[in-house]
Amino acid sequence: MMNLRQSFLRRELHLKLNIRRCMNHCTQRRHDVVNGVVEAEGVTKDSGEAAPDEKEEKGVPDFWLNAMKNHEILAEEIQERDEEALKYLKDIKWYRITEPKGFKLEFHFNTNPFFKNEVLSKTYHMIDEDEPILEKAIGTEIEWYPGKSLTQKVLKKKPKKGSKNTKPITKIENCESFFNFFSPPQVPDDDEEIDEDTAEQLQNQMEQDYDIGSTIRDKIIPHAVSWFTGEAAQDEDFDGIM
Repeated sequence: MMNLRQSFLRRELHLKLNIRRCMNHCTQRRHDVVNGVVEAEGVTKDSGEAAPDEKEEKGVPDFWLNAMKNHEILAEEIQERDEEALKYLKDIKWYRITEPKGFKLEFHFNTNPFFKNEVLSKTYHMIDEDEPILEKAIGTEIEWYPGKSLTQKVLKKKPKKGSKNTKPITKIENCESFFNFFSPPQVPDDDEEIDEDTAEQLQNQMEQDYDIGSTIRDKIIPHAVSWFTGEAAQDEDFDGIM
């Protein structure tokens, strides 16, 4: 009986490793096509000559931006002013972590005029993966270039009439942005520090944050091509009707 169980476990492990290798190959192939490292099979080039000042576009422009925008949950998070920055997104990856249990998302960007970071990450620490119960989330601090922050906006007001100060009054306000995803809700070390209403609000924010992260992990990353083309969105609409 023990030998049968060991044989089964070996076969299961072998199968999982083969699936993992296949998935890694597929995601690497997708990365190469999207970023113009290789051409997609079956794509033929236009025989006509390009204009001298016209650059030949490689890869699939705005691939990840459009893939995410085609998902209902993520479309609500992406603001119009975020789109130009998200056009520089070249890959999204995820990794399982064991200590503590959870998973990590990585957003890889080309050099862009908005922030210095090449990679923005979000790590989810889970109390229980099977349920799942989120303990906390940690995001990358974005190094915005001066005047380029998408999570804040600058408001300028004219001084009141008769005021000695003639310069406009500058005020900075936080604003909605997909990039707020990397500044998750902060969980206090001591539960007694917050009242019941605040605790409920925090729980709702954490649940929403986890929904976004798990959507990217479970739907967008493995099925990005279908989300880019819109097929996955149509399938979800059909499932909802059924």
